[in-house]
Amino acid sequence: MNRITSLFNIEYPIIQAGMIWASGWRLASAVSNAGGLGLIGSGSMYPAVLREHIQKCKQATDKPFGVNVPLLYPDIDQLINIILEEGVQVVFTSAGNPKTWTPVLKAAGIKVVHVVSSAAFALKSEAAGADAVVAEGFEAGGHNGREETTTMVLIPGVCEQVKIPVIAAGGIASGRAMAAAFALGAEGVQVGSRFVATPEASSHINFKQVIVNAKEGDTMLSLKKITPVRMIKNNFYSAIKAAEDSGADVDALKALLGRARAKAGMFEGNIEEGELEIGQVSALIHDIKPAAQVLEEIWTDFRNVIYGWRNSDI
Repeated sequence: MNRITSLFNIEYPIIQAGMIWASGWRLASAVSNAGGLGLIGSGSMYPAVLREHIQKCKQATDKPFGVNVPLLYPDIDQLINIILEEGVQVVFTSAGNPKTWTPVLKAAGIKVVHVVSSAAFALKSEAAGADAVVAEGFEAGGHNGREETTTMVLIPGVCEQVKIPVIAAGGIASGRAMAAAFALGAEGVQVGSRFVATPEASSHINFKQVIVNAKEGDTMLSLKKITPVRMIKNNFYSAIKAAEDSGADVDALKALLGRARAKAGMFEGNIEEGELEIGQVSALIHDIKPAAQVLEEIWTDFRNVIYGWRNSDI
């Protein structure tokens, strides 16, 4: 047991990321039942839908679970109220100022973790009262940090600056990657892309198949003038890149992005015209398997690596 397993009262220091259009109650409860911490991704949910997922997750597991809340969304106050009303015990916040909602959540006895992409933001999260931080490297899928700091550099940099536990994210889909993160000072890992390619993820099967088929170099960080996001290269990405290369301004890019582009790709399965957010580690994901099996394989491989180090002659 370490500070992360103690903080969340979980068996393994493995957190399933709260990804939009993937992390509903089925995935969150499956991960929690298997000994990790499952997160419901509220970023793609209307307030009433979030309430439904929280209630169904309570019915599906008696283990701890949490909700991920991107702070940039307009209905944030309604989402927070539902979280408070439903008695959620763990909240991961991202994409915003941790000072805004951390005190409110902490006053209700909720464990709060903020996702950061730099040591500077980690320090701000600690000052705001966060119980831990997720340090997410440049390799990660979805919305990403403007600093473009890789996980290998970010994790020790954050660990050097803060006293609260650090959870590593970005490029982690195996026990070997988890062991590397722990060697850098992390006390837990947050896994996103690997859990998208599971039956329990609410993502469309077309998107899951794209992940399984992805090769090295198939993802790219784009839309830096709006909010940097890593996505699979497809027709939509090509249109965005052409616009960016021609000097398109923010308004033009927003018009090209349009509405519900991520939903079209990841939830409805339009793999060419939709936005397909996924990490670089997708190139190392070769199959769709149950979430419990994913977690067990990561943990087993992690332990094998750690014990191998201890027993080696190096």
